[in-house]
Amino acid sequence: MTTEQINMIKTAAKDCGCRCDENILLSGFTTFGIGGKCPLMIEVNGEESLKTLLPMMNDIPFYVIGKGSNLLISDRDIDMIFLHTGRDISSISLNGDHLTCGAGASLSLAGTFAKNNSLTGLEFAYGIPGNIGGAVYMNAGAYGGEMKDIVQSVRAVDYLGNAHEFSAEELDFGYRHSKFCGGGYIITEATLRLAHGDMDEISAKMAELTAKRKEKQPLEYRSAGSTFKRPQGTFAALLIEQCGLKGYSCGAAQVSEKHSGFVINKGGASFDDVMSVISHVKETVYAKTGIMLECEPEIIE
Repeated sequence: MTTEQINMIKTAAKDCGCRCDENILLSGFTTFGIGGKCPLMIEVNGEESLKTLLPMMNDIPFYVIGKGSNLLISDRDIDMIFLHTGRDISSISLNGDHLTCGAGASLSLAGTFAKNNSLTGLEFAYGIPGNIGGAVYMNAGAYGGEMKDIVQSVRAVDYLGNAHEFSAEELDFGYRHSKFCGGGYIITEATLRLAHGDMDEISAKMAELTAKRKEKQPLEYRSAGSTFKRPQGTFAALLIEQCGLKGYSCGAAQVSEKHSGFVINKGGASFDDVMSVISHVKETVYAKTGIMLECEPEIIE
């Protein structure tokens, strides 16, 4: 990517009213706390800016980042432009029992908004450290709930700059999957179909799930959440424990002793540390069980 290309996109982004930062450390944009520099970070502010920018970027590498909670980025410099869906595209509005959220709205904020309006259905997502766009993209789920259960429709812009609205039936939802995983679109907004409920019961459920997360997950350390997808018929954490890998470490990266489905950053872990732990876990589990674990976070090198 050339300096001229970067400057061209930066100028166009600013003309669209987007905030831009150059040579920014990506470690501050991931829950793992790992990541090198990128030449340009653009704060997406809506559909119109994407309709302008995306057609200009067909030969320029880019990546869409939200809260970076399901992401592992190399700590070497990354030669691509990052489009950040954050607070500039995070509005939340209510229409009856439907909640319309910008892609950058946090799951916890959306959950609180729903609770304050006595709407139930989003409790499972409260406490997941992601945003609406990323949650729809990967069909995030926890404690028996998934985004596919509540998504009514999604707005997105394709890489040619065309805006689309998709119904839930068009989104090919599966386990940690949606049609957006195949690329070609950037999610800008989702409408969630909730139900009227009792505010006290909703609050109690959110508190219960928060307590469970604190008890069972290593929230005191940085991580990307569950490191491995659930294999069919069993659990990644169970296989990892059975293979004697709980607590296995390389540098400052470790298989959590609290929940072995998490690889954690104990402080100062490098990308290579984390990748070494992941590789060792996958190889060992496969050798002992014949099951190949699949990484849940996306990896950018």
